[in-house]
Amino acid sequence: MNRAKLLWMLSFALTLLIAFYQRVTGPSYPVSGSCTLGGVAIPFKFDRSHGGDSDVSISIRTNDDQIRGVLDWRRFKTADSWRSESMLLHDGVLSAMLPHQLPAGKLQYRVRLTKGELTETVPAAEPVTIRFKGAVPMWILIPHVIIMFSAMLFSSRTGLEFFNSGPNLKKLASWTVGLLFLGGLLLGPAMQWHAFNAWWTGWPFGTDLTDNKTAVALAGWLVALMAIHRRRHSRAWALGASLVLLLVYLIPHSMLGSELDYTTQDQQQTVQPKPE
Repeated sequence: MNRAKLLWMLSFALTLLIAFYQRVTGPSYPVSGSCTLGGVAIPFKFDRSHGGDSDVSISIRTNDDQIRGVLDWRRFKTADSWRSESMLLHDGVLSAMLPHQLPAGKLQYRVRLTKGELTETVPAAEPVTIRFKGAVPMWILIPHVIIMFSAMLFSSRTGLEFFNSGPNLKKLASWTVGLLFLGGLLLGPAMQWHAFNAWWTGWPFGTDLTDNKTAVALAGWLVALMAIHRRRHSRAWALGASLVLLLVYLIPHSMLGSELDYTTQDQQQTVQPKPE
């Protein structure tokens, strides 16, 4: 096996690892675990992200018709009191609905299970926070995901060219920049618009870490591409840019994402004139 093929295999393996890491980390990944009530373990899995304009069904399977459940919820970062909804039992599953929120709105919720005098709060540590967003069309979402991880693949391969003679360095770097631009600066804002009604929520307009990560990664690769064209320590620049992109992908997705300010929303609703 020649060195180029080996470097492609290493790049592909690294991309798969990063894809798995991104899938199972971050504030949008469901909260899962189990609680114990009456000596019986009850597994749960609660969503932390919801797209579309529907309410959210929160459910937990108990397989015990003597267990009752109550869903508590309140708006995130507000002084709201907890609201409670009795959960309905059907085929061994307790369920209740969380009301739909505007894009970037967040709710906190928890489930209280009781059986006789026994009580258990799920999850026990702290309430779950779920963020609402608009529905992103699949024709935008799927290409965005594929292109962004393709950018990771080409970035890794270009950086590993540091350990090769570097005959394809310029072509590999150009592909990396092109994929980052297409996936991050064209399809990325399109996703933000459908999800949160905003094209760009990173610097200087906001603190959305996903947008800021994209900007940093692309800037790093643009600098590296310029150095490659000028033949100034080109392989070292490529390696540095690939490490920057790797660090960017190690930050969980949706960290410091768009968040609705309920205080501002309530004030706007209060000052709206009443219809005559």
